[in-house]
Amino acid sequence: MNLRHRVTTTLRGLALSLVALSPALAEEAAAPTVNKGDTTWMLVSTILVILMTIPGLALFYGGLVRTKNMLSLLTQVLAIFSLVAIIWVFYGYSLAFTAGPGGIGAFIGGFSKAFLAGVTTETTSDTFTKGVAIPEFAFLAFQLTFAAITPSLIVGAFAERIKFGAVLLFTALWATFVYFPIAHMVWFSEGYLFGLGALDFAGGTVVHINSGVAGLIGALLIGKRIGYGKDLLAPHALTLTFVGACLLWVGWFGFNAGSNLEATGTAALAVINTIVAPAAAGLAWMGAEAFGKGKASLLGLASGVVAGLVAITPAAGLAGPMGSIVLGLVAGVVCYIAVTSVKNALGYDDALDVFGIHGVGGIVGAIGTGIVAAPSLGGLGAGEYSISGQVWTQVIAVVITIAWTGIGSAILFKIVDAVVGLRPKQEAEREGLDLADHGERAYNY
Repeated sequence: MNLRHRVTTTLRGLALSLVALSPALAEEAAAPTVNKGDTTWMLVSTILVILMTIPGLALFYGGLVRTKNMLSLLTQVLAIFSLVAIIWVFYGYSLAFTAGPGGIGAFIGGFSKAFLAGVTTETTSDTFTKGVAIPEFAFLAFQLTFAAITPSLIVGAFAERIKFGAVLLFTALWATFVYFPIAHMVWFSEGYLFGLGALDFAGGTVVHINSGVAGLIGALLIGKRIGYGKDLLAPHALTLTFVGACLLWVGWFGFNAGSNLEATGTAALAVINTIVAPAAAGLAWMGAEAFGKGKASLLGLASGVVAGLVAITPAAGLAGPMGSIVLGLVAGVVCYIAVTSVKNALGYDDALDVFGIHGVGGIVGAIGTGIVAAPSLGGLGAGEYSISGQVWTQVIAVVITIAWTGIGSAILFKIVDAVVGLRPKQEAEREGLDLADHGERAYNY
Protein backbone atom coordinates (compact mmCIF):
# COMPACT_ATOMS: atom_id res chain seq x y z
CA MET A 1 0.00 0.00 0.00
CA ASN A 2 2.83 2.38 0.91
CA LEU A 3 4.68 1.45 -2.30
CA ARG A 4 1.56 2.03 -4.42
CA HIS A 5 1.02 5.41 -2.77
CA ARG A 6 4.62 6.35 -3.31
CA VAL A 7 4.51 5.40 -7.02
CA THR A 8 1.22 7.26 -7.55
CA THR A 9 2.57 10.37 -5.87
CA THR A 10 5.72 10.26 -7.98
CA LEU A 11 3.78 9.87 -11.24
CA ARG A 12 1.40 12.69 -10.30
CA GLY A 13 4.39 14.92 -9.57
CA LEU A 14 5.96 14.11 -12.91
CA ALA A 15 2.70 14.85 -14.72
CA LEU A 16 2.35 18.20 -12.99
CA SER A 17 5.97 19.04 -13.83
CA LEU A 18 5.41 18.25 -17.51
CA VAL A 19 2.29 20.42 -17.56
CA ALA A 20 4.22 23.27 -15.97
CA LEU A 21 7.09 22.88 -18.40
CA SER A 22 4.95 22.51 -21.55
CA PRO A 23 4.59 26.27 -22.26
CA ALA A 24 8.33 26.73 -21.90
CA LEU A 25 9.01 23.72 -24.11
CA ALA A 26 6.56 24.96 -26.71
CA GLU A 27 8.14 28.40 -26.64
CA GLU A 28 11.59 26.87 -27.02
CA ALA A 29 10.39 24.73 -29.90
CA ALA A 30 8.92 27.78 -31.61
CA ALA A 31 12.03 29.89 -31.11
CA PRO A 32 13.99 30.33 -34.35
CA THR A 33 17.27 28.49 -34.60
CA VAL A 34 20.19 30.50 -35.91
CA ASN A 35 22.13 28.72 -38.62
CA LYS A 36 25.85 29.49 -38.52
CA GLY A 37 26.24 28.94 -42.25
CA ASP A 38 23.47 31.42 -43.08
CA THR A 39 24.94 33.89 -40.62
CA THR A 40 28.39 33.59 -42.17
CA TRP A 41 26.93 34.09 -45.65
CA MET A 42 25.13 37.24 -44.55
CA LEU A 43 28.25 38.70 -42.97
CA VAL A 44 30.26 37.98 -46.13
CA SER A 45 27.50 39.47 -48.29
CA THR A 46 27.49 42.61 -46.15
CA ILE A 47 31.23 43.03 -46.68
CA LEU A 48 30.80 42.46 -50.43
CA VAL A 49 28.21 45.26 -50.68
CA ILE A 50 30.56 47.58 -48.81
CA LEU A 51 33.24 46.65 -51.35
CA MET A 52 30.95 47.56 -54.25
CA THR A 53 30.32 50.98 -52.68
CA ILE A 54 33.69 51.91 -51.25
CA PRO A 55 35.86 51.63 -53.25
CA GLY A 56 33.88 50.15 -56.20
CA LEU A 57 31.30 52.84 -56.94
CA ALA A 58 33.66 55.61 -55.84
CA LEU A 59 36.32 54.55 -58.35
CA PHE A 60 33.76 53.92 -61.09
CA TYR A 61 32.43 57.46 -60.68
CA GLY A 62 35.80 59.06 -59.97
CA GLY A 63 37.31 57.85 -63.23
CA LEU A 64 34.40 59.25 -65.23
CA VAL A 65 34.81 62.87 -64.15
CA ARG A 66 37.54 65.35 -65.00
CA THR A 67 40.79 65.38 -63.05
CA LYS A 68 39.81 68.49 -61.06
CA ASN A 69 36.74 66.73 -59.63
CA MET A 70 38.13 63.25 -58.97
CA LEU A 71 38.49 63.66 -55.20
CA SER A 72 35.09 65.29 -54.85
CA LEU A 73 33.39 62.11 -56.07
CA LEU A 74 35.50 59.88 -53.84
CA THR A 75 34.77 62.11 -50.85
CA GLN A 76 31.05 62.32 -51.56
CA VAL A 77 30.62 58.55 -51.79
CA LEU A 78 32.66 57.87 -48.65
CA ALA A 79 30.93 60.63 -46.69
CA ILE A 80 27.46 59.50 -47.79
CA PHE A 81 28.20 55.94 -46.75
CA SER A 82 29.41 57.09 -43.35
CA LEU A 83 26.50 59.47 -42.77
CA VAL A 84 23.80 56.98 -43.73
CA ALA A 85 25.42 54.28 -41.58
CA ILE A 86 24.93 56.47 -38.49
CA ILE A 87 21.40 57.54 -39.48
CA TRP A 88 20.50 53.90 -40.09
CA VAL A 89 21.36 52.74 -36.58
CA PHE A 90 19.83 55.87 -35.01
CA TYR A 91 16.39 55.51 -36.59
CA GLY A 92 16.55 54.31 -40.21
CA TYR A 93 16.39 50.60 -39.40
CA SER A 94 13.41 51.21 -37.16
CA LEU A 95 11.53 53.25 -39.77
CA ALA A 96 12.17 50.67 -42.48
CA PHE A 97 11.67 47.41 -40.60
CA THR A 98 9.21 47.84 -37.77
CA ALA A 99 5.43 48.11 -37.70
CA GLY A 100 4.30 51.67 -38.29
CA PRO A 101 1.65 53.62 -36.38
CA GLY A 102 -2.03 53.51 -37.29
CA GLY A 103 -3.08 53.98 -40.87
CA ILE A 104 0.38 54.93 -42.13
CA GLY A 105 1.99 51.66 -41.12
CA ALA A 106 1.81 50.44 -44.70
CA PHE A 107 4.06 53.32 -45.76
CA ILE A 108 6.50 53.88 -42.90
CA GLY A 109 7.62 52.12 -39.74
CA GLY A 110 7.83 53.40 -36.19
CA PHE A 111 10.52 54.22 -33.65
CA SER A 112 10.30 51.11 -31.48
CA LYS A 113 13.86 50.14 -32.44
CA ALA A 114 15.34 53.64 -32.65
CA PHE A 115 18.97 53.64 -31.50
CA LEU A 116 18.70 49.84 -31.85
CA ALA A 117 16.54 49.51 -28.76
CA GLY A 118 16.01 45.85 -27.94
CA VAL A 119 18.53 44.60 -30.49
CA THR A 120 21.09 42.32 -28.84
CA THR A 121 23.38 39.47 -29.79
CA GLU A 122 20.56 37.11 -28.83
CA THR A 123 17.77 38.66 -30.92
CA THR A 124 17.11 37.28 -34.37
CA SER A 125 15.45 38.47 -37.51
CA ASP A 126 13.13 36.00 -39.20
CA THR A 127 13.53 38.20 -42.30
CA PHE A 128 9.86 39.21 -42.18
CA THR A 129 9.08 37.05 -45.18
CA LYS A 130 10.01 33.40 -44.86
CA GLY A 131 11.04 32.60 -41.31
CA VAL A 132 14.80 32.34 -41.80
CA ALA A 133 16.58 33.12 -38.55
CA ILE A 134 19.82 35.09 -38.57
CA PRO A 135 21.19 37.38 -35.86
CA GLU A 136 19.38 40.71 -36.01
CA PHE A 137 22.71 42.52 -36.07
CA ALA A 138 23.61 40.65 -39.25
CA PHE A 139 20.31 41.54 -40.91
CA LEU A 140 20.42 45.21 -39.99
CA ALA A 141 24.07 45.49 -41.06
CA PHE A 142 23.24 43.98 -44.45
CA GLN A 143 20.32 46.34 -44.94
CA LEU A 144 22.51 49.26 -43.83
CA THR A 145 24.69 48.76 -46.88
CA PHE A 146 21.66 49.06 -49.18
CA ALA A 147 20.57 52.25 -47.48
CA ALA A 148 24.09 53.65 -47.90
CA ILE A 149 24.75 52.77 -51.53
CA THR A 150 21.43 54.14 -52.82
CA PRO A 151 22.07 57.87 -52.16
CA SER A 152 25.68 57.29 -53.21
CA LEU A 153 24.40 56.35 -56.67
CA ILE A 154 22.44 59.59 -56.95
CA VAL A 155 25.41 61.98 -56.90
CA GLY A 156 26.69 60.72 -60.25
CA ALA A 157 23.80 62.45 -62.01
CA PHE A 158 24.91 65.95 -60.98
CA ALA A 159 28.62 65.28 -60.54
CA GLU A 160 31.06 68.19 -60.81
CA ARG A 161 28.50 70.88 -59.92
CA ILE A 162 27.08 70.55 -56.40
CA LYS A 163 28.29 71.82 -53.04
CA PHE A 164 29.61 69.23 -50.63
CA GLY A 165 27.44 70.56 -47.80
CA ALA A 166 24.38 70.30 -50.04
CA VAL A 167 25.21 66.65 -50.74
CA LEU A 168 25.29 65.83 -47.04
CA LEU A 169 22.10 67.70 -46.15
CA PHE A 170 20.21 66.23 -49.11
CA THR A 171 21.42 62.73 -48.21
CA ALA A 172 20.16 62.98 -44.64
CA LEU A 173 16.76 64.26 -45.74
CA TRP A 174 16.40 61.93 -48.72
CA ALA A 175 17.26 58.81 -46.73
CA THR A 176 14.67 59.78 -44.12
CA PHE A 177 11.77 60.83 -46.31
CA VAL A 178 12.32 58.81 -49.48
CA TYR A 179 14.50 55.72 -48.98
CA PHE A 180 13.22 54.46 -45.64
CA PRO A 181 9.53 54.64 -46.69
CA ILE A 182 10.18 52.90 -50.03
CA ALA A 183 12.20 50.15 -48.30
CA HIS A 184 9.38 49.72 -45.78
CA MET A 185 6.69 49.54 -48.46
CA VAL A 186 8.57 47.00 -50.58
CA TRP A 187 10.40 44.75 -48.09
CA PHE A 188 8.55 44.89 -44.77
CA SER A 189 5.81 42.33 -44.30
CA GLU A 190 3.23 45.03 -43.54
CA GLY A 191 4.40 47.35 -46.33
CA TYR A 192 1.93 48.47 -48.97
CA LEU A 193 3.77 47.14 -52.03
CA PHE A 194 4.77 43.96 -50.21
CA GLY A 195 1.11 43.32 -49.47
CA LEU A 196 0.23 44.09 -53.06
CA GLY A 197 2.50 41.24 -54.14
CA ALA A 198 5.20 43.28 -55.86
CA LEU A 199 8.39 41.29 -56.48
CA ASP A 200 11.72 42.94 -55.74
CA PHE A 201 14.32 40.38 -54.76
CA ALA A 202 17.24 42.74 -54.17
CA GLY A 203 16.28 46.34 -54.91
CA GLY A 204 15.08 47.14 -58.42
CA THR A 205 12.58 49.64 -57.05
CA VAL A 206 14.11 50.37 -53.65
CA VAL A 207 17.64 51.05 -54.90
CA HIS A 208 17.78 51.61 -58.64
CA ILE A 209 14.55 53.29 -59.72
CA ASN A 210 14.66 55.23 -56.47
CA SER A 211 18.18 56.57 -57.05
CA GLY A 212 17.83 56.94 -60.83
CA VAL A 213 14.75 59.14 -60.66
CA ALA A 214 16.20 61.20 -57.80
CA GLY A 215 19.35 61.70 -59.84
CA LEU A 216 17.37 62.89 -62.85
CA ILE A 217 15.42 65.38 -60.72
CA GLY A 218 18.67 66.68 -59.27
CA ALA A 219 20.30 67.03 -62.69
CA LEU A 220 17.31 69.01 -63.97
CA LEU A 221 17.05 71.31 -60.94
CA ILE A 222 20.77 71.95 -60.53
CA GLY A 223 21.26 72.54 -64.23
CA LYS A 224 23.94 71.63 -66.71
CA ARG A 225 27.66 71.76 -66.07
CA ILE A 226 29.49 74.85 -67.30
CA GLY A 227 30.56 74.12 -70.85
CA TYR A 228 28.14 71.23 -71.34
CA GLY A 229 27.74 70.64 -75.07
CA LYS A 230 30.66 72.96 -75.85
CA ASP A 231 33.74 71.89 -73.88
CA LEU A 232 35.34 68.47 -73.71
CA LEU A 233 33.95 66.79 -70.57
CA ALA A 234 35.50 63.38 -71.19
CA PRO A 235 36.41 60.92 -68.40
CA HIS A 236 39.93 61.45 -67.11
CA ALA A 237 40.78 57.84 -66.15
CA LEU A 238 38.85 54.99 -67.74
CA THR A 239 41.30 52.55 -66.17
CA LEU A 240 39.92 53.54 -62.75
CA THR A 241 36.39 53.25 -64.08
CA PHE A 242 37.22 49.72 -65.28
CA VAL A 243 38.54 48.79 -61.84
CA GLY A 244 35.46 50.29 -60.22
CA ALA A 245 33.12 48.40 -62.58
CA CYS A 246 34.84 45.12 -61.78
CA LEU A 247 34.58 45.78 -58.04
CA LEU A 248 30.91 46.60 -58.52
CA TRP A 249 30.35 43.27 -60.27
CA VAL A 250 32.16 41.31 -57.55
CA GLY A 251 30.33 43.15 -54.77
CA TRP A 252 27.00 42.65 -56.52
CA PHE A 253 27.08 38.96 -55.65
CA GLY A 254 26.61 39.98 -52.04
CA PHE A 255 23.95 42.46 -53.11
CA ASN A 256 21.88 39.93 -55.06
CA ALA A 257 22.67 36.52 -53.62
CA GLY A 258 22.85 37.92 -50.10
CA SER A 259 19.28 39.12 -50.47
CA ASN A 260 18.18 35.50 -50.25
CA LEU A 261 19.17 35.81 -46.57
CA GLU A 262 20.28 32.19 -46.37
CA ALA A 263 22.84 29.99 -48.10
CA THR A 264 20.59 27.79 -50.22
CA GLY A 265 20.04 26.84 -53.83
CA THR A 266 18.18 30.09 -54.40
CA ALA A 267 21.31 32.02 -53.39
CA ALA A 268 23.27 29.92 -55.88
CA LEU A 269 20.66 30.74 -58.53
CA ALA A 270 21.11 34.44 -57.77
CA VAL A 271 24.87 34.00 -58.21
CA ILE A 272 24.61 32.46 -61.69
CA ASN A 273 22.03 35.06 -62.71
CA THR A 274 24.38 37.79 -61.51
CA ILE A 275 26.98 36.37 -63.89
CA VAL A 276 24.97 35.77 -67.04
CA ALA A 277 22.61 38.77 -67.05
CA PRO A 278 25.33 41.46 -66.91
CA ALA A 279 27.46 39.45 -69.33
CA ALA A 280 24.57 39.45 -71.82
CA ALA A 281 23.87 43.14 -71.22
CA GLY A 282 27.51 44.09 -71.74
CA LEU A 283 27.61 42.21 -75.04
CA ALA A 284 24.29 43.75 -76.11
CA TRP A 285 25.46 47.30 -75.33
CA MET A 286 28.78 46.63 -77.08
CA GLY A 287 26.99 45.31 -80.15
CA ALA A 288 24.57 48.22 -80.27
CA GLU A 289 27.44 50.68 -79.94
CA ALA A 290 29.48 48.98 -82.64
CA PHE A 291 26.47 49.04 -84.93
CA GLY A 292 25.64 52.67 -84.19
CA LYS A 293 29.10 54.20 -83.93
CA GLY A 294 31.33 51.75 -85.75
CA LYS A 295 33.44 50.93 -82.67
CA ALA A 296 32.90 49.20 -79.34
CA SER A 297 34.31 51.07 -76.34
CA LEU A 298 35.45 49.91 -72.91
CA LEU A 299 33.16 52.48 -71.32
CA GLY A 300 30.23 51.10 -73.29
CA LEU A 301 31.01 47.53 -72.31
CA ALA A 302 31.37 48.48 -68.64
CA SER A 303 28.16 50.51 -68.76
CA GLY A 304 26.32 47.57 -70.29
CA VAL A 305 27.56 45.26 -67.56
CA VAL A 306 26.30 47.66 -64.88
CA ALA A 307 22.97 47.98 -66.72
CA GLY A 308 22.64 44.20 -66.64
CA LEU A 309 23.47 44.10 -62.94
CA VAL A 310 20.78 46.69 -62.32
CA ALA A 311 18.16 44.86 -64.40
CA ILE A 312 18.71 41.46 -62.81
CA THR A 313 18.63 42.82 -59.26
CA PRO A 314 14.84 42.53 -58.72
CA ALA A 315 14.74 39.12 -60.42
CA ALA A 316 18.02 37.63 -59.18
CA GLY A 317 16.50 34.86 -57.07
CA LEU A 318 13.27 34.57 -59.05
CA ALA A 319 14.32 34.09 -62.69
CA GLY A 320 15.93 31.13 -64.37
CA PRO A 321 19.33 31.63 -66.03
CA MET A 322 17.85 31.66 -69.55
CA GLY A 323 15.32 34.29 -68.56
CA SER A 324 18.12 36.29 -66.94
CA ILE A 325 20.08 36.29 -70.19
CA VAL A 326 17.07 37.62 -72.09
CA LEU A 327 16.52 40.29 -69.43
CA GLY A 328 20.18 41.30 -69.70
CA LEU A 329 20.04 41.54 -73.49
CA VAL A 330 16.97 43.76 -73.34
CA ALA A 331 18.46 45.97 -70.63
CA GLY A 332 21.72 46.42 -72.53
CA VAL A 333 19.98 47.68 -75.67
CA VAL A 334 17.33 49.79 -73.92
CA CYS A 335 19.82 51.48 -71.58
CA TYR A 336 22.16 52.18 -74.50
CA ILE A 337 19.33 53.95 -76.31
CA ALA A 338 18.41 55.88 -73.16
CA VAL A 339 22.00 57.03 -72.57
CA THR A 340 22.67 58.03 -76.17
CA SER A 341 19.58 58.90 -78.16
CA VAL A 342 17.07 59.84 -75.43
CA LYS A 343 19.44 61.92 -73.31
CA ASN A 344 20.78 63.76 -76.32
CA ALA A 345 17.27 64.40 -77.66
CA LEU A 346 16.03 65.82 -74.36
CA GLY A 347 19.27 67.64 -73.59
CA TYR A 348 19.53 67.04 -69.84
CA ASP A 349 22.96 66.71 -68.22
CA ASP A 350 22.95 63.41 -66.35
CA ALA A 351 26.72 63.50 -65.94
CA LEU A 352 27.37 59.82 -65.24
CA ASP A 353 24.13 58.39 -66.67
CA VAL A 354 22.54 57.49 -63.36
CA PHE A 355 19.02 57.70 -64.74
CA GLY A 356 19.90 56.10 -68.07
CA ILE A 357 21.44 53.06 -66.37
CA HIS A 358 19.93 52.76 -62.89
CA GLY A 359 16.57 54.40 -63.51
CA VAL A 360 15.85 52.88 -66.92
CA GLY A 361 17.59 49.60 -66.10
CA GLY A 362 15.64 49.40 -62.85
CA ILE A 363 12.35 49.92 -64.68
CA VAL A 364 13.22 47.26 -67.27
CA GLY A 365 14.23 44.85 -64.52
CA ALA A 366 11.26 45.53 -62.24
CA ILE A 367 8.67 45.06 -64.98
CA GLY A 368 10.62 42.23 -66.60
CA THR A 369 10.67 40.38 -63.28
CA GLY A 370 6.95 39.82 -63.67
CA ILE A 371 7.71 37.88 -66.85
CA VAL A 372 10.90 35.97 -66.10
CA ALA A 373 9.70 34.86 -62.65
CA ALA A 374 6.93 32.80 -64.26
CA PRO A 375 7.36 29.05 -63.55
CA SER A 376 6.42 28.32 -67.17
CA LEU A 377 9.54 30.26 -68.20
CA GLY A 378 11.85 28.65 -65.67
CA GLY A 379 11.24 31.14 -62.87
CA LEU A 380 10.38 30.58 -59.23
CA GLY A 381 7.13 32.53 -59.02
CA ALA A 382 4.81 31.00 -56.43
CA GLY A 383 1.17 29.94 -56.55
CA GLU A 384 -1.10 30.13 -59.58
CA TYR A 385 1.19 32.52 -61.39
CA SER A 386 -0.30 34.96 -63.87
CA ILE A 387 2.25 36.80 -66.00
CA SER A 388 -0.16 39.56 -66.96
CA GLY A 389 -1.35 39.98 -63.38
CA GLN A 390 2.17 40.07 -61.97
CA VAL A 391 3.40 42.47 -64.64
CA TRP A 392 0.53 44.83 -63.77
CA THR A 393 1.51 44.64 -60.10
CA GLN A 394 5.10 45.40 -61.06
CA VAL A 395 3.97 48.41 -63.10
CA ILE A 396 2.03 49.73 -60.10
CA ALA A 397 5.14 49.36 -57.92
CA VAL A 398 7.26 51.18 -60.52
CA VAL A 399 4.78 54.05 -60.84
CA ILE A 400 4.46 54.46 -57.06
CA THR A 401 8.25 54.46 -56.65
CA ILE A 402 8.72 57.01 -59.44
CA ALA A 403 6.05 59.27 -57.98
CA TRP A 404 7.30 59.00 -54.41
CA THR A 405 10.95 59.63 -55.18
CA GLY A 406 10.25 62.15 -57.96
CA ILE A 407 8.00 64.41 -55.89
CA GLY A 408 9.90 63.86 -52.66
CA SER A 409 13.31 64.50 -54.22
CA ALA A 410 12.13 67.69 -55.94
CA ILE A 411 10.84 69.07 -52.62
CA LEU A 412 14.03 68.12 -50.79
CA PHE A 413 16.30 69.66 -53.44
CA LYS A 414 14.33 72.90 -53.11
CA ILE A 415 14.70 72.83 -49.32
CA VAL A 416 18.45 72.21 -49.55
CA ASP A 417 18.81 75.00 -52.10
CA ALA A 418 17.01 77.41 -49.77
CA VAL A 419 19.10 76.40 -46.74
CA VAL A 420 22.67 76.02 -48.05
CA GLY A 421 22.43 76.41 -51.82
CA LEU A 422 22.91 73.60 -54.29
CA ARG A 423 25.44 74.92 -56.72
CA PRO A 424 28.89 76.40 -56.08
CA LYS A 425 29.93 79.72 -57.57
CA GLN A 426 31.08 79.63 -61.18
CA GLU A 427 34.67 80.35 -60.16
CA ALA A 428 34.67 77.35 -57.85
CA GLU A 429 33.11 75.10 -60.48
CA ARG A 430 35.65 76.17 -63.07
CA GLU A 431 38.49 75.64 -60.61
CA GLY A 432 37.17 72.20 -59.71
CA LEU A 433 35.46 70.89 -56.60
CA ASP A 434 38.58 69.13 -55.37
CA LEU A 435 40.18 72.46 -54.48
CA ALA A 436 36.98 74.44 -53.91
CA ASP A 437 35.42 72.01 -51.44
CA HIS A 438 38.32 69.99 -50.11
CA GLY A 439 41.49 72.01 -50.65
CA GLU A 440 43.42 69.19 -52.29
CA ARG A 441 44.18 67.68 -55.68
CA ALA A 442 43.84 64.11 -56.87
CA TYR A 443 47.16 64.35 -58.72
CA ASN A 444 50.17 66.54 -57.97
CA TYR A 445 52.56 66.58 -60.90
